[in-house]
Amino acid sequence: MKQITMNDIKGIQIGQAQDIEAGTGCTVILCSQGACAGVDVRGGGPATRETDLLDSKNMIQQIHGVMFSGGSAFGLDAASGAMQYLEEKKCGFKILNTHVPIVCGASLFDLGVGDGSVRPDKEMGYKACLASEDNTYCDGNFGAGTGATVGKMSPTLSSMKTGQGMYGMECGNIQMCAYVALNAVGNVTDKKGGYLAGMHHEGTIVDPLQYFEEIISASTKLPQGNTTIGCIVTNAKLDKSQCNKVASIAHNGYAISIFPVHTSSDGDAIFVLSTNEVEGNADAVGVLATSCIAKAIEVATISSEPAYGLKSYQSFV
Repeated sequence: MKQITMNDIKGIQIGQAQDIEAGTGCTVILCSQGACAGVDVRGGGPATRETDLLDSKNMIQQIHGVMFSGGSAFGLDAASGAMQYLEEKKCGFKILNTHVPIVCGASLFDLGVGDGSVRPDKEMGYKACLASEDNTYCDGNFGAGTGATVGKMSPTLSSMKTGQGMYGMECGNIQMCAYVALNAVGNVTDKKGGYLAGMHHEGTIVDPLQYFEEIISASTKLPQGNTTIGCIVTNAKLDKSQCNKVASIAHNGYAISIFPVHTSSDGDAIFVLSTNEVEGNADAVGVLATSCIAKAIEVATISSEPAYGLKSYQSFV
């Protein structure tokens, strides 16, 4: 299989903007000509925008962008910048004399990293859209992953810096690419029984099972403010119901790579966008999506640099 990026898929743009000093940012995926879309939200604490529209029973069949941001619920404002950008380009559903773009979104909690009073807003969202024109996307400590961290289960152990990651593949005529902003309460697994990143003590990553054995009978609650958010983009022909199913299957990529995952203090979500170019088997697309999500999580982990007083995977290699 040939490895690809989001920009290799016809009609797709991806861009980012960030405030490195404040430790927050946003990443946008644009499909100005429209894409069939679905979503699956598994975490117990999501911060999302326009996900109800993607329910298979509802009217809207296409969207024009997905905005991912830091800033918790405040960061959802970044999608307004994408709305402005797309309206200026006359993209969206034409209603009377107005073009109404549909922009979905999801935000992660990074208010405890850097300066929590600074959050992605409409202006930053617009800048991310402009950046999408120049193919300036970067993995690691950028965009929605600027302030992302993992391994936040224990108040006495240190978390680690992660970020955003992309991984895509081409299988025959099918193109598939995953984007993830990795901000989980859990650890990132190495698929060999160990961990790439997570809560640690003096450079040793602690197994979450060991921690949960200590608190299972206590009233201890996991810290709030986590969320891994992602998107699958494919050229395979999928209807709205199939997009939602692929999003559901793709969560297996989270389960493979993050432990624990989908907790009450996570807001885990995956969007799926289909540009409807070539025929494909929806279940096979879901399997490829799972693999791409897992790989994107690995990329988000190993490409992130130490920052804001936190170690990263790179600190131990």
